[in-house]
Formats: sequence, C-alpha cells, structure tokens
Amino acid sequence: MEKMKIMLVDDEERFLKTTKKLIEKKGYEVLTAQDGEEALGKLKSQNVHVVILDVKMPGMDGNETLKAIKTLYPLVEVIMLTGHATVDSAIDGLKSGANDYLMKPADIDEIVEKATEAFEKRQRLEEKIRLAQTKKYMRSPREILKGDDE
Repeated sequence: MEKMKIMLVDDEERFLKTTKKLIEKKGYEVLTAQDGEEALGKLKSQNVHVVILDVKMPGMDGNETLKAIKTLYPLVEVIMLTGHATVDSAIDGLKSGANDYLMKPADIDEIVEKATEAFEKRQRLEEKIRLAQTKKYMRSPREILKGDDE
C-alpha cells in the first residue's frame, strides 16, 4: 500500500520545522513550503497526497493557493489551517474544495488523523477512477459476440 505523503504550507518557519519533525516521527513523509508559489512548484514534481495549508500567508493566501491546487491537481486533498478562523474563510475554503479545516495551534495527532482521513478519501476516489477506466477497456463476452455479428 502506498504511504501517505504530506505537504505543510505555512509562512511560519518554526511551525514548519517542528510539525514536520513530529509528523515524520509517526512514519510519514513530509514536504514543506513557505508560501503558495513554492507549494505549487513542489506539487509539479512530487506526488503529494494531502496538503495542510495555512489560510493567512503573505502574497498568495491559502484560499488562492487552494483554488490553484484544486484546478491543477484535483486529486490532492487539502486541509486548511488557520489561527485566524473566520466563518467566511472557512466557508470559502470548503466551497473551493478543502477537505477539512483545523484551528491553530493544532494537535499533531489531530493533524495526522485529518490527513489520514483525507488520504483514505483520495484512495477511494483513485480506486473508482481505476474501475471506471477498466470498465471502459473491458467488454463482456456478450458485447464481443454481439459486435462480431454486425
């Protein structure tokens, strides 16, 4: 089974370093990015399953980054992270495709739990896509015989 790969995106360097170490201790691979542009750049070359994304960042904020991720990499699950929770930003994030929302300071176990749920959702979706593709290419014997008569 594929191991979950997480990307943390936050402009607070101390948060990135500490959270990365704690999640890696639990056996997961973790990438970090300090802003939306860096995150999008890393997503081009890395197969990331779940992004933990801070809402408030200079430059490209979390909601802008979320929209770009969902446009370019629709299977990547995103969990919004904020210390400045407003109902509006939560609603915007969820409407734009965020899987879930976490409040800072978030407990490591809670981050991992939410990321695992998002990863499992992605795996179910990938399986549905594989099945749909398989059905597209596989025809039943009846369809094959029916096609030979014509």
